[in-house]
Amino acid sequence: MKTNEAIKALAALAQETRIGIYRLLVQHGPEGLPASTMAEMLDLPNATFSFHVKALSQAGLVVARQSGRFIYYSANYPAMNDLVGYLTENCCNGKACDADATPIKTARRKTA
Repeated sequence: MKTNEAIKALAALAQETRIGIYRLLVQHGPEGLPASTMAEMLDLPNATFSFHVKALSQAGLVVARQSGRFIYYSANYPAMNDLVGYLTENCCNGKACDADATPIKTARRKTA
């Protein structure tokens, strides 16, 4: 995955409604869900749902397919795997990452 593609995908996910849509799709597997069902499950007006799913589609994270009168959306698992791979590409200096490794603690900024 190229850096600009990763930025586009991360930007699309950096919004509460969009990440909710994406998580719902990941949970429902490759079959996906009809747009109307998703909008109802997330309690979103159709126009709002369409706006957000379009951003996810343009980022390549979601794919649509027509079946009869319905449009089904599903997560693009290869794109998700590419993004995760991009984010972990330089993890542990190219060596196998130790799952038990303790994260490095950083100093927190004091709030006023």
